[in-house]
Amino acid sequence: MSLPRLVILDGHTLNPGDLDWGPLRAVAECTIFDRSPAADVVARAQGARLLLTNKTPVPRAVIEALPELKFIGVLATGWNVVDGAAARERGIPVSNVPGYGTASVAQHVFALLLELTQQTGHHARTVREGRWSGQPDFCYWDTPLVELAGKTLGIVGWGSIGQAVGRIGEAFGMKVITATRTPREGVNGVALNELFATADVVSLHCPLTPETQHLVNADRLAAMKPGAFLINTGRGPLIDEAALAAALHAGRLGGVALDVLSVEPPPADHPLLASPRCLITPHLAWATLAARQRLLDQVVENVRAFLAGAPRCVVN
Repeated sequence: MSLPRLVILDGHTLNPGDLDWGPLRAVAECTIFDRSPAADVVARAQGARLLLTNKTPVPRAVIEALPELKFIGVLATGWNVVDGAAARERGIPVSNVPGYGTASVAQHVFALLLELTQQTGHHARTVREGRWSGQPDFCYWDTPLVELAGKTLGIVGWGSIGQAVGRIGEAFGMKVITATRTPREGVNGVALNELFATADVVSLHCPLTPETQHLVNADRLAAMKPGAFLINTGRGPLIDEAALAAALHAGRLGGVALDVLSVEPPPADHPLLASPRCLITPHLAWATLAARQRLLDQVVENVRAFLAGAPRCVVN
């Protein structure tokens, strides 16, 4: 019996060559593209029964142009690149992969925070440049060094990643508070505005919705403690980036660390790229080898479940 045709529109970010597509090829006839321009999507996906995408949009027009399509899988947790309603009207399940990156994203939050508080990259670079060799003392530092123990960590969004970040924060001796709509036992929940006003570190882990877009705005930035830190590994549009750039240039915050921006990749003139005390990484918190392997494993399971007549992780 021939295998069903499966097309991956943009497999490169998941697997740039260090993972094995073999388990997926065992259940479907796979055509894998590293990247797919929007204009090429319909032509590349013609005849496919299964379609996988990471960030390549699959809008209504694409779905309607693919009469043989029966399943759409997202190589990520967020699935807003797919028109779920259009797929549902055709009886096409859309499956995502939740939870694969929890440990890696939480780890990256603290990689960012520790860089803000210790400036290890800067100091290691100045040692390599020869500054330590020329010092009159046994040590030196250029920036304030901040101890996390005793500081308040405010977590916006108490899902699996937010909870993992909270556990790590507690291990550092931090007091953890969270803004959550649902009171939970053992969770120090506070109102959102109170969190921004009292936390020494604010870390964003809530989903992007119309209600949370620009959740971090000029008013909330102004309410933060002088010297406080802001971290975003969630979604770029959670922050009003123009307001954040203005706050940084005004010296309001101790530092900001971002793994996401509202436009990715950002334009060269993005205001935050040149802002002081702003550390930006290129949306890589999810991308450890272990996390990507878990993601691929779950994608294979999603495809197998669909082919067995019992789709899983259906979001539409």
